[in-house]
Amino acid sequence: MVEVLLEPCGQDVAVSQKDRCDSNKLEESNLSPIENFYNGQSIFVTGGTGFMGKLLIEKLLRDCSGISFIYLLIRPKKGKDVHERVEELFDDPLFDKLKKKQPKFRHQIIAIAGDCEQSGLGISAADRETIARNVSIVFHVAATVRFDEKMKLAVPINVRSPKDLMSLCKEMSCLKSFVHVSTAYAPCPQDFIEERLYEPPIEADKLITIVESMDEKLIDEIVPRLLGAWPNTYTFTKAVAESIVVKEAGNLPVGIFRPGIVISTYMEPVRGWIDNLYGPTGVAAGAGAGLLHSIHCDGSIQANVVPGDLTVNALIACAWDVANRRKSVTTKEKSHSSDVPIYNYVSIDNPITYEQIKLLSEKYGLEFPTGKAIWYYSFRNTKHKIIHLFYIYLLHLLPALFVDAATLCLGKQPRMLKIYKRIHKFMDVLDYFSTREWKFSNDNVKMLVNKLTDKDRKQFACDIVQLDWDYYFRTYMQGIRVYLIKDPLDTLPQARVRWQRLYWMHQALKIILACGLLRICWLTVPLLLRGYAHRFT
Repeated sequence: MVEVLLEPCGQDVAVSQKDRCDSNKLEESNLSPIENFYNGQSIFVTGGTGFMGKLLIEKLLRDCSGISFIYLLIRPKKGKDVHERVEELFDDPLFDKLKKKQPKFRHQIIAIAGDCEQSGLGISAADRETIARNVSIVFHVAATVRFDEKMKLAVPINVRSPKDLMSLCKEMSCLKSFVHVSTAYAPCPQDFIEERLYEPPIEADKLITIVESMDEKLIDEIVPRLLGAWPNTYTFTKAVAESIVVKEAGNLPVGIFRPGIVISTYMEPVRGWIDNLYGPTGVAAGAGAGLLHSIHCDGSIQANVVPGDLTVNALIACAWDVANRRKSVTTKEKSHSSDVPIYNYVSIDNPITYEQIKLLSEKYGLEFPTGKAIWYYSFRNTKHKIIHLFYIYLLHLLPALFVDAATLCLGKQPRMLKIYKRIHKFMDVLDYFSTREWKFSNDNVKMLVNKLTDKDRKQFACDIVQLDWDYYFRTYMQGIRVYLIKDPLDTLPQARVRWQRLYWMHQALKIILACGLLRICWLTVPLLLRGYAHRFT
């Protein structure tokens, strides 16, 4: 159940919507167009406990203070009810700035017990009625983002839940905007990805029926045939989800937001904040800890990475744009219009390659080393698979084998080979994306940025062109150290001393290995020469 029930918003929204578009009122209230759009509205957010969801909630509460309420769909977990999970959510340092600026924000959060894995989002009838009566803006951020997720779990969360949410939106009496968060790689079999819907790999209803009617073992057996040209269940289900959102949209104000690879924050509310090890973040953390030494990657291709805060600002602006686009359509056009705007939020206007990412990560990783590293930094992007596999055996598996053997001799449980098994599984998932390059169009995003007023451009900064990659990676590497490795900057002096020690150990090991190789060559080459001489005499 929700914490409180609100009065119906239909009357308030219907009466004030026209006034809120009045420029005189904007001037009097000193609200920007985006602030004004969210003023007095109630918002429903799925995926609020995830990386993007937390950033979205924080930004809305901090810079759209006129919001009435944010309804968060949260599932009970590990013996904790939804209210306990909400309290834990706001313990994150991400919300420290919000607590100072809006100390009484907590009353604006209403927890809704539910689960995207369940039919109908697992929402009770009473909560469903409350949401339908009060909510006017919806963000569907929830998804399972594991690339290799089981199809039995990926389909209910990534495909059926958007369908269920669309059904709920049709019951909302004052819906102004619904934005479905997808991924720029949903149409990844295409070399050039435009801001339009592509043919899905399978019809959504058919996929849902297959998954619901078959046991998991049988589904796992047919997954390779189901995926077709798609590399994993994540991109596959996201592509199907887009088709169902467009199909169910009807005359609702709906948009699809496709971000690139979302990594840490750039400027706000905390520079470099990150809470997951997905994609390039996992690579940078593994390399910085001395665990990862090679990844199969073409360093010359563009890496479609985007900062978390800029991405969320663009998402917030997209909801405003979706509503404005809908308002500009006449009543007659609305009844025949099924166009759903799609926004590719990518970094093509300020490109960066994987090799540049590697160099910047190395530059600032060495400046802010972690005291928890097990070895000195030694990492490379390896374009050719065979060379990469050589590095894997030489630099990962062989040392892990020696360490585990020594551990066993000491009577302890070996674990290095298990760690590398997980690391290599993670690397195999990234392989598809680190060795291919896509071209994108982003005209809708460009037009959106051009529509923003000066105040909104500053407050909801989302223009990727303004990003300084060098400065960004300085904060990014610090963020990985502080928020993921849990190594505060206070320990930097001790970490640098340890880092220097690891450096000399690394150099000494290279000298020993080089001497060993030369010794082997010194012993074997004469024998080979004698063998050849004997053969020809």
